[in-house]
Amino acid sequence: MKLLTLFLLFLTGCILTNSTLSLTYAGLGLNLWFSRMIPALLPFMILSGIMIRMNLTERMAMVVYPVIGPLYGVRKNVCYCMMLGFLCGFPMGAKVTAQLRERGMLTRREAQYLLAFCNNIGPVYFCSFALPLLGRGLVLPYLFGMYGIPLLYGLLLRCTAYRDIGIPRRKPSALRAAGQPGTAGELRSCALEPVKKNAPLAVLEAAEQSVQTSVQSILTLGGYMVLFNLMNLIPHVILGRPLPLIGPLLEITGGLGMLENSLPLYSLLALSFGGLSCIAQTYSCIRDTDLSLSGYVFHKGILTLLNACFYLGWFLLRPDSFLR
Repeated sequence: MKLLTLFLLFLTGCILTNSTLSLTYAGLGLNLWFSRMIPALLPFMILSGIMIRMNLTERMAMVVYPVIGPLYGVRKNVCYCMMLGFLCGFPMGAKVTAQLRERGMLTRREAQYLLAFCNNIGPVYFCSFALPLLGRGLVLPYLFGMYGIPLLYGLLLRCTAYRDIGIPRRKPSALRAAGQPGTAGELRSCALEPVKKNAPLAVLEAAEQSVQTSVQSILTLGGYMVLFNLMNLIPHVILGRPLPLIGPLLEITGGLGMLENSLPLYSLLALSFGGLSCIAQTYSCIRDTDLSLSGYVFHKGILTLLNACFYLGWFLLRPDSFLR
């Protein structure tokens, strides 16, 4: 606590004595939040919140369930989280997983399994912002590194550490009668039917609740973006100049903007890890659940290491096309 107190006092002193720089870094985080995070995430948060409250997740999951369900051996609600986590991007993977866990539509093991590989940078962000910023011409190798490796890692986890999860063969009532701890309660909502009575009013109520919680969540995420971009002020004050290498480790979007295309491999690995801001935002999504943040960070580290091995293999096998 003493170190934290000293750090916060030092950061406060830096802000007070370097007001112009602090405004620049804080403004960077605020601008990124307003121009990129809100348009990219808020609509998905609201729509997903409505679907969860209306118990429509299993129906929506039917888009991918015929392929993902048998391949990964998971239930429809797990497929729904995988679909949104990969298509909508960070932190929707963690947000949707936490929401379904809170409503008892996922077991703890299923939710922890999803956090291990489904909370990544979104493909729209990756293809429209990251790759052009890094000056990369190829697309498929980077897509494999960012999304193919997590998918394969999820399949490996499913066959090893999480081979105990899957589609229950007995209904929750039968599991409760058998006295299996936690399972019946954890799956209490998985068989709920979509809301049918007073459908218009139910949709409006679900929409209102979803908008309120989504706006609160997006405001929290914006605060984290401002805070971690502001931390770039400390090395700037100490060294008398910016330290771009630290930027992506604090907040990925602002950090990439500082590095631009100078260190593409480092930036790609930082994208895989996500940075401290992503970890803090994930904590914000799962803090009211029984899910483990340390487990999430551990698997993020493993995925970053696997990404590094992929790029090393690419360099050794095809050095002529490496990082093109």
